[in-house]
Amino acid sequence: MTDQLRRARSGLMVGLMIVAVIAALVPLLFILIDLVRRGIGNLGISTAMIIPALTGTLIMVATATAIGVPLGVAAGVYCAEFPRSRLAGTTRFAADVLNGIPSIVVGVFVWGWIVARQGHFSALAGSIALALLMLPLVMRTTEEMLALVPGSLREAALALGYPHWRATTGIVLRAGVPGIATGSLLAVARIAGETAPLLFTALGSHYLSLDLNQPMAALPLLIFSYATGPYDEWHRTAWAAALVLIFVVFALSLAGRCIVGRHARIRDE
Repeated sequence: MTDQLRRARSGLMVGLMIVAVIAALVPLLFILIDLVRRGIGNLGISTAMIIPALTGTLIMVATATAIGVPLGVAAGVYCAEFPRSRLAGTTRFAADVLNGIPSIVVGVFVWGWIVARQGHFSALAGSIALALLMLPLVMRTTEEMLALVPGSLREAALALGYPHWRATTGIVLRAGVPGIATGSLLAVARIAGETAPLLFTALGSHYLSLDLNQPMAALPLLIFSYATGPYDEWHRTAWAAALVLIFVVFALSLAGRCIVGRHARIRDE
């Protein structure tokens, strides 16, 4: 193969990748432009209805994160440290299956597990449903990030007399923190926009509530209810709430990028 033919093929592949990136970005750009155009003008008149939903979203996402991230990280660490054990294989299989289950099925499961037994909807049930959705993503991300940590770090720690658990938590896990944090934030961004699980668990509310044992408003529920309603005012509120939700997800994604960039700068220094 001549150099000229090799360069032509390389240029063709680069061109195809650029076309693919543009094809992915253009629809997203149109969606964002339309969302900003329709939503930004209605933020002022919809503030009273959006604030309870925004508060509820933050509370349930924070509760789900407190449940799902520690469990996901612990499961990921186990699978990375004991990759050939039977329990690790079973855990990976369960995580892959759970990752492919539709979110509405998770909502129905939590409804039957918690809501039906309690006799009422609650934000805690919604948080548990969201935690189940983020758990497999956090677990698999943790396992993959720890697998990228050089084995020489673990061997050096063990050679210095560190016990296995301390080498794992103090050396290996610490080295993989940026990737784990990024994966966790992406999981949080994903569950922040989930609607189906909350329909069967948190239900929604028109009032500001901080009680996890009671129904609670959320931005996805507000968008779903008002976007399908018969009134133009509801539709305007739904556009404003959708814009706020996009800003929340964007802020979480930006935070993940900043964490990775900061760690990379510290490591290079």
